[in-house]
Amino acid sequence: MNNNQEKSSSFVPYVPSSRSLPELTMVAIIFGIILAIVFGAANAYLGLKVGLTVSASIPAAVISMGVLRGIFRRDSILENNIVQTMTTAGEAIGAGAVFTLPAFFLLDINLSQTVIIFIVLTGGLLGVFMMVPLRQMLIVKEHGNLPYPEGTACAEVLKSGEKGGANAKTVAIGFLFGGLVKVLGDGFMLFKTEIETQIGKLKNTVVGMDIFPALLGVGYIIGPRIAGQMLAGGLLAWIVLIPAIAFFGADSTAAIFPAEDPIGKLDAWGIWDNYIKYIGAGAVAVAGLITLLKTLPTLISTASKTVKGLSDGAAGGGIERTDKDMPFRYVILGIVALVIIIGAAPITNVGFIGAIAIAIFGFLFVAVASRIVGIVGSSSSPVSGMTIATLLIVTLVYKVTGLHGMEGMKAALTVAAIVCTALAVAGDISQDLKTGHLVGGTPWKQQVAMMIGVIASGLVIGVILVVLDKSYGMGSQQLPAPKAAIMKVLVQGIFGGDLPWSLIFIGAAVAIVIEFLGLNSLVVAVGLYLPIHVSAPVMFGGAVRWLVDVKAKSKEERQERSDRGVLFASGLIAGESLLGVLIAVLIFFKVKIPTTPMTDNRLIPFVIFLFVCWLLYWFSARAKVDKTK
Repeated sequence: MNNNQEKSSSFVPYVPSSRSLPELTMVAIIFGIILAIVFGAANAYLGLKVGLTVSASIPAAVISMGVLRGIFRRDSILENNIVQTMTTAGEAIGAGAVFTLPAFFLLDINLSQTVIIFIVLTGGLLGVFMMVPLRQMLIVKEHGNLPYPEGTACAEVLKSGEKGGANAKTVAIGFLFGGLVKVLGDGFMLFKTEIETQIGKLKNTVVGMDIFPALLGVGYIIGPRIAGQMLAGGLLAWIVLIPAIAFFGADSTAAIFPAEDPIGKLDAWGIWDNYIKYIGAGAVAVAGLITLLKTLPTLISTASKTVKGLSDGAAGGGIERTDKDMPFRYVILGIVALVIIIGAAPITNVGFIGAIAIAIFGFLFVAVASRIVGIVGSSSSPVSGMTIATLLIVTLVYKVTGLHGMEGMKAALTVAAIVCTALAVAGDISQDLKTGHLVGGTPWKQQVAMMIGVIASGLVIGVILVVLDKSYGMGSQQLPAPKAAIMKVLVQGIFGGDLPWSLIFIGAAVAIVIEFLGLNSLVVAVGLYLPIHVSAPVMFGGAVRWLVDVKAKSKEERQERSDRGVLFASGLIAGESLLGVLIAVLIFFKVKIPTTPMTDNRLIPFVIFLFVCWLLYWFSARAKVDKTK
């Protein structure tokens, strides 16, 4: 027996298996369903806006403790664990959906609510089922080797439950300010939520910023290094590539494909829309594949360890409460039934080629995703890279077998969407099962809770996507849907061949150069694809995080400040995102709201944004080190 196995066999969770507490209760289920839908909607909006999503486990744990302990007077840590497990299901469904499904909207493919629900539910349930056989091997036997950072952090939050009320207030205050800025800016239109300025007299050299607290919160959570690399991509596009295209094409009298007007008649936004988006698409696609290739050793070792673990009976549930998974025969039956249903269902028309691809890529990449998130966390998991790889292979297979045109694109995107949702859910449930392993949860109850959360959020995510599309427009400046736009470009290019491939190859080359520079090519590529107006406020959040860290006097103080700031930042994200969805609902139902800002003054929104930055710093800096730890 190796050291890691010795650690796992001697490990005693916070609530030992000999002790039982209320866990999968009706109160926990109902509250978990509510939070799953709420955070699913928030992450859908955020993913469409910036192409990134954030973990909901810690804010969900804090909110559940504040509500269940403060209002319902319930003090079971295992109930709180069930609530955060269900909440992350909604977050995962939101991520899986917005990274792929908006591509259908961008291609003008009409998806019914039935089809959307079918895609996200089959993908989400496959993600849960396929992770169950891996729990013993990845969570239990690798306990001393795979840290699962978000899962471990969430367990610490749950164990320090007496702080739940104060921490819940931090989230609530962040929610209030995030929602307030969104309502005053985009609801009542009291001020512009986008500021922009020309740099000197340089033609089409523009920088700007969206005054959105959610983006500030994202920047704080991902930190200054990643935020800075994202901004670098934006600067490369807006103060290098756009001015260069404007300069060299200034005297052109003919339109250059794909633009319909000469470059000399295009402003910065016109150049971005006609040229930079395709360069960015190529960069994101190749960066995603590079990220996947970098994990190839992990992929191979995971596959071999998975086969060995299953042959050794690692997937069987133990007799102790903390070691009981869902019955293995039900898991296999569920996977087989879902694959057959996907292949036979006429509403998607993916056929058994698509179903087999989902089974193969699903289990292979679920195993990879579940292990990778154990090392680097969910936010760094190459889900988009694995989805792009799936899409490319499936698209080529469909084309070779004679499926062409819109039907071929629809079938390929459906397969990719199901696999993407499965990967997102599997990565999140891995973190949740790690949390449960540390606090003493019952695995099968967490797995059932995850399935309930998947179903609850999956039934409403389609409505949210439709409302956002009708209100803001998928692919618009307000909702760029960057990851889904890449999927659209790839599938359209392979089937149609009418894309500006030169621009896409330029973007691919940029990604390779960035990777050789030692930077995160995927992050820089996303910044290149998105308007700089999105990455600039993200950098402000990263700068606040840097200032909080350097002001701390000890490692413990830095961690306490960081954790408190993450809670406030999560509140900013949830507040703005949910109010953004609410405004979209009002627009959808044709409620009359202002369409023109009351003032064009750029100083007012910038001062408001700086005030929110100061609040984020102030709440972080107020954190005090717990001397009792």
